[in-house]
Amino acid sequence: MTPGKPPGNTPTATAAPAVSLRDIDLSLGRGAARVHVLRGISLDVARGEAVGLVGPSGSGKSTLLMVTAGLERPDSGSIRIEGTDLGRLDEDALARFRGRRIGIVFQAFHLVPTMTALENVALPLELADHPQAHARAKAELEAVGLGHRLHHYPAQLSGGEQQRVAIARAIAPDPAILVADEPTGNLDEATGRQIVELLFALKRDRGATLVLVTHDAGLARLCDRTVRLRSGRIEAPESVA
Repeated sequence: MTPGKPPGNTPTATAAPAVSLRDIDLSLGRGAARVHVLRGISLDVARGEAVGLVGPSGSGKSTLLMVTAGLERPDSGSIRIEGTDLGRLDEDALARFRGRRIGIVFQAFHLVPTMTALENVALPLELADHPQAHARAKAELEAVGLGHRLHHYPAQLSGGEQQRVAIARAIAPDPAILVADEPTGNLDEATGRQIVELLFALKRDRGATLVLVTHDAGLARLCDRTVRLRSGRIEAPESVA
């Protein structure tokens, strides 16, 4: 059973959006193999809003998420996150901005296998010169229920525990934006439900904006709004009751 929609911050229509995409176009590949992945995408996400990106495989959902997170540069168009134009940042400045303001959760966890849970969560904090990286990492792991697993390596953790570590790593810098790409895709139903509840609770408690990609209709219904993509275009944004 999918949990009911969690209470959250009500986005205000008058506030500047947390995410603003304008006329995003992106093609991948070269020559005859070139594929037009995103076509004229414009989208605003309000501060504190949870938006689900849905649509068939190959519709451009994950690519749009990567563009929003600053992990992929579009061919044209503009991306503003919390008022910052990502197109005006060089690669080093973009990496610093992303590390401070955007938390990313992947389907495949992407933990460093040779680092403990504590070290994985502390890594982005150390890269940002956080003065108490390990203390903050410990607190975040405790917040996701893994205070007893600090010194375990990813191979010693279950899939659900690895995703909790990944979420702790994403939220440790206290980002304004959380993006998640199929965060329950590699988990069984019961574990996935726990991860969903955790992700939305953290989003609510910290006032973050959440943009996620999902094929799970139940997970999409938890969002304030869904945006459906098809063939690289927004087909129809729809409100979720």
